[in-house]
Formats: sequence, C-alpha cells, structure tokens
Amino acid sequence: MVKITDVARHAGVSPSTVSYALSGKRPISEETRQRVEAAARELGYRPHAGARALASSRSNVLALVIPLRAGIHVPVVMQFAVSVVTTARKHDHDVLLLTQEEGEDGLRRVADTALVDALIVMDVQLREPRLPLLRSLERPSVLIGFPADSEGLTCIDLDFKAAGEACVEHLARLGHRVVALVGSPPEVYVRQTAFAQRVVQGFTAAADRSGLSSSVHPCEASPAAARLVAGQLLREHPALTGVVVHNEPILEPLIEAFEQLGLRVPGDLSVTAICPDELAESVRVPVTSVALPSAEVGERAVELLMKKLGGSTVPEATLLPPRLTERASTAPRNA
Repeated sequence: MVKITDVARHAGVSPSTVSYALSGKRPISEETRQRVEAAARELGYRPHAGARALASSRSNVLALVIPLRAGIHVPVVMQFAVSVVTTARKHDHDVLLLTQEEGEDGLRRVADTALVDALIVMDVQLREPRLPLLRSLERPSVLIGFPADSEGLTCIDLDFKAAGEACVEHLARLGHRVVALVGSPPEVYVRQTAFAQRVVQGFTAAADRSGLSSSVHPCEASPAAARLVAGQLLREHPALTGVVVHNEPILEPLIEAFEQLGLRVPGDLSVTAICPDELAESVRVPVTSVALPSAEVGERAVELLMKKLGGSTVPEATLLPPRLTERASTAPRNA
C-alpha cells in the first residue's frame, strides 16, 4: 500500500507538506501542490478514509434515505439510487443507503453522528412528518420530491403534475373524450405520497380543462389486479378510449387484459404512461410515455448537495419538465 511518505519522497517534499497540499489545511504554493498531486496520482495514493475525515471534519459519505414501504416499485427506486451513487463517486463520496421506515428517528440517528455529511431523502409525502427535523439539521439535505410546504428546503423532481397533464393533453388532441388514470397501489395514495398525488392533480386538471370525462383508479402492482381494473373500467365506462398508466409493474399486464377483453391497442384504446423509457419501449405495443428521468434527478440531487456542502446558494425548487415521446400505443379516436 502506498504511504504518504512514498508520495513525499517522490515529490521531493516532506510528509507534512503532502498532508497540507492534499487536505488544504494550510496554504501551499501552486507549483508544490501540483507536484504533490501528480505524485499521488502516479503512485495511486489515496488517503485513508478515517484520516480524511479527521483532517476535514467530514466523512465523505452521503446518506440516501429510501424507506422501502408497501407499494414502492423497487427497480425504479434503484435507478435513482444507482445515479446517486455514481455521481457521488465522481465527487469522492460514498453513499450510505437507509431503507428502513424509521421516520424522524432514523434521520436523527444518522444526523447526530459523524457518519454522513449530508442527506438525500426520497419517498416524500405531501404532509411530510420529517420536515421539521430536516429544517433543523445542521447537515444539508436535498429532497427528491415536493411536499405541500417546501419552504426553506431544497427539492428536485420530475414535474409530475405537468406529466399527468401532458398525457391527458396528448389524448385530447387525438380526439379522446373519456379517459382514465390507472394509478399507483392504494397504500401509496393513503400515505399521500407526493409524486402520485401530483399526477392525479395534473390528470384531473387537464381533463377538466379539455371537457373530458375522467376517473382515477388505484391498482395493486400485480397482473391479477390489472385484469380486475380493466374489467371494472369497461363495465363502468363503456365509452372509454384513453388510459394513462402510472404503475410500472402493471403496464404490460394491463394492455394484455384489455386485449383479452376485445379491445385493440391503439385501434380501440389508446394507452399512455409515466414510466422509464426502457419499459415503454419494451412492451409488445411500444407505449407513448412521459419519461421518468431517474438518472438526471439523482445526478442533479447530488450536485445540489455538493454545492450546499461547499457553501454555495442553490435554488429551493428544481422541477424537470416532462418529455412525452409518441409511440405505437396511441392513435386518433375512432369516430
């Protein structure tokens, strides 16, 4: 293992000079600093994590708080996590993943120690019980999601309200007059999870503006539940010709259920979704969708945290506009 004395010998300076050059704790000439950094790179030297923490009073670790509650679609959540971890490594930070539903206790347990420098919090609720604690912490935080009251917080997410609107507006332009939202599992709405609630708000508002008949149907994330919802929709809304899906696991099973009930997609029924592009493209009938920009959201959340750790001012709200891609699942309504 390369030691600090090896770097000092290679750069022709003392070990203390190497320490000061790499930690920034004392001013070092630019020429010396560059020589030390070049020697460290050439030898493959990396300071011990504990030594870095002692030198800088930082752990170089971010906490990613993702309570794996009922109704969470883990594969999509992990896309956010991978993006956070990858971006954090670019800034020489590791990520501590917290998945238990501990609420304030879990946050306080981590924040009151030297385990992490900052926090990224996911699965945000409209009436988020963790907000008072997050506002009081000395450690900076970023929320992926928008509570009803986001004042004094740093939040980033897809504009889910605008995403719901974009799907309905697309169907309205194609002449559809009766539309339905097949949404997240019921427990997600019971918790008032912010992104799911905002999709409903956007869907309903856009349908009302366009004079469409609309309805919202939570759905468990299983093929059996998708079949039940498809049958219920056709019984209760026989004129239905447009569907928005915000529930990744049932996208393909729902389309199959409608086809088994005699509806052709898109000939009789147009389907849109809010989901990752790769999922929309993989369905047998590729689905018109608003992309879920998990990679961009995760990356920008870390960048916001890095700026806050560096003392820079960042915007409180970052809403990414929806990007709708038309595919084979939507068509003009049959007269």
